[in-house]
Amino acid sequence: MSASFLAGLVAGYGVALPMGAIGVLIAGLSARVSLRVGAAAGLGAATADGVFAAIAVIGGAAVAALIEPIAGPLRWVAAAVLLVLAAITARGAFRAPGEREQRAATPVRAYAGVLGLTLLNPATVIYFAALVLGKGGEGGGAWFVTGVFLASASWQLLIAGGGSLIGRWLTGERGRVITALVSSAVIAVLAIKLLAG
Repeated sequence: MSASFLAGLVAGYGVALPMGAIGVLIAGLSARVSLRVGAAAGLGAATADGVFAAIAVIGGAAVAALIEPIAGPLRWVAAAVLLVLAAITARGAFRAPGEREQRAATPVRAYAGVLGLTLLNPATVIYFAALVLGKGGEGGGAWFVTGVFLASASWQLLIAGGGSLIGRWLTGERGRVITALVSSAVIAVLAIKLLAG
């Protein structure tokens, strides 16, 4: 139990720690909307990591082989979704405060949206499959998946908390506009890098 759980923790942090578009999105939601919305988005990303870990444990090499041929098109879809998110975020920076509050994300919408967006990244399931298969299938199972989920969730919630602190620090209208525009620009750059890589 403990070896599988620890392997899952290490694998979960390994996939969650690099700050990518999802992390920027989570921090931005916390900064612009609320910690509850950012935390829900973070748990959506952690759920996707847990789903990918479970798929890797159950399907391993077969799943990786199925996903590899469609990895390119999925990368294009993910980049397009990120660019749309960047445009929506930038457009939202210039809305009147009342209109922005009215159209704000809810925790459920944030969770579902980030879960769906994170599931568009096929490289994650290949990463987990390689880890599980690299150990001859050892270190897998429910404890591995639990470790992955908890590691990812703890990191995503830390990002959400950091975004919330930044949001409180930049409480004025100008600060919210700057946060939205910076978040939008970073998400757009990461989407372009996703296509290049």
